[in-house]
Amino acid sequence: MRLSPDELVFWQYGEVKLNATIVFTWCLIAVLVVGAKLITRSKSLQLQPSRWQHLLELMVTAMEQQIAEVGLSNPRKYLGFLGTLFLFVAASALGTVIPYYQPPTGSLSTTVALALSVLVAVPYFGITEQGWGSYLKSYTQPTFIMLPFNIISELSRTLALAVRLFGNMMSGAMIVGILLIITPLVFPILMTMLGLLTGMVQAYIFAILAAVYIAAATSVHKPGAIHG
Repeated sequence: MRLSPDELVFWQYGEVKLNATIVFTWCLIAVLVVGAKLITRSKSLQLQPSRWQHLLELMVTAMEQQIAEVGLSNPRKYLGFLGTLFLFVAASALGTVIPYYQPPTGSLSTTVALALSVLVAVPYFGITEQGWGSYLKSYTQPTFIMLPFNIISELSRTLALAVRLFGNMMSGAMIVGILLIITPLVFPILMTMLGLLTGMVQAYIFAILAAVYIAAATSVHKPGAIHG
């Protein structure tokens, strides 16, 4: 039993390896891109849109509502980034029903990459919303002594995001793999369904935490916020 898709190597030349994490990550990205293209190619403004368009509109509306509830005033601005994070993690978990598929989020390298994208997105959105001066000044609030602590906080929460997602996704895959060895087929199927539910919850938590971090970066010491 493999603990990580990194251990499954399809091709290697010297130190260059093409493992299951890379293969399944790009396959998942391709499926999401092609699926989005197929769903949106026949968009209609009619009162009775197709089922796929209706499903897409429901997903977009629900995501925008969740982003707005976190505290971001312009949900559409952040929908592309946060929605992509959610769909990637959710699709990674849903793909576990496919034989021989291994979720790329079961690799620490994938979860670290997702967490690093959040680390980059937080200051990006914070600077675009507040400007360089106001955003960088937030690291020295309430006093300049807090500068190193705020920097450590940024790094530690990024590490926590990566480890939390990796641990939850890998543990579910390990439990199902062990049960397939020591128990009949029916019980692991039930655990697989539970793993799908857990994966969806983890996708939601990851996207919401990213939204919370961005909301904090875009609202700290925003001009007029205190008086408002």
